[in-house]
Amino acid sequence: MNIVTRPLETELPKEEEKLTEKPPMYEVCLLNDDYTPMEFVIIVLQKFFAMKKENATQIMLKVHREGRAVCGVYSKDIAASKVSAVLDFAKVYQHPLQCVMEKK
Repeated sequence: MNIVTRPLETELPKEEEKLTEKPPMYEVCLLNDDYTPMEFVIIVLQKFFAMKKENATQIMLKVHREGRAVCGVYSKDIAASKVSAVLDFAKVYQHPLQCVMEKK
């Protein structure tokens, strides 16, 4: 007697597994400049990255000392909207703060 077994419906063929890979993630970074006040950077971190003041202060100091710091890791669309929101906010307050996203 031959018994034919079929794969479970939850098992995906190898080709389909490749199609369902996780999307790439992007780091959102703040860059240091000589003009943006440190307090403004802390406000940005609290407002756009939901950081508490202590954590925001640590990230701000890292930006200041190392020239850049990662503020968060997001999907492409969310990272792009965070970058845009930070740049628009800085522009309104006439600060040259730069925010970029980089593929992780």
